[in-house]
Amino acid sequence: MPDTLNVLFLCTHNSARSILSEALLNHLGRKHGVQRFRGFSAGSSPRENQQPNPLALRALQDAGIDTQGLSSKSWDVFAQPEAPRMDLVITVCDNAAGEACPFWPGQPATAHWGYPDPSNATGTEAERLEAFRLTLLAIRQRLELLVNLPLASVDRLRLQQAARDLATQS
Repeated sequence: MPDTLNVLFLCTHNSARSILSEALLNHLGRKHGVQRFRGFSAGSSPRENQQPNPLALRALQDAGIDTQGLSSKSWDVFAQPEAPRMDLVITVCDNAAGEACPFWPGQPATAHWGYPDPSNATGTEAERLEAFRLTLLAIRQRLELLVNLPLASVDRLRLQQAARDLATQS
């Protein structure tokens, strides 16, 4: 396994859960000045001119997580020859989990971590923001376990099994 593991988070529109996951992994993935994990995100069918949900960005900023450079994009970007090679691909919404994914160079490990879509929350802005904060917390619980895996002894199959096992963590 490489020194830095590249993880791609997939969702349908790439505006909320996958964006939260990307930013949080980049935040948590640095240990002792070394970037052990690098997060990326994409969508199976982002809408034209899709942007990250403003409440997702606000939840990240409120948690002290950098949002610079976050953007919504198609997963086709990561199937290109010049794209970073992914070590792990995680779907974070049920729609993307059931779709036929493009061929990923290097045949990365895969897992599904389902989260309810905070974009569907109703109520006041504060109530909707709370839905994003709760989703961020749920994602954080799994990612903290992932970033603490002993990478020196992890091969692709062990990484895949560990990531899939984390799907049962709440």
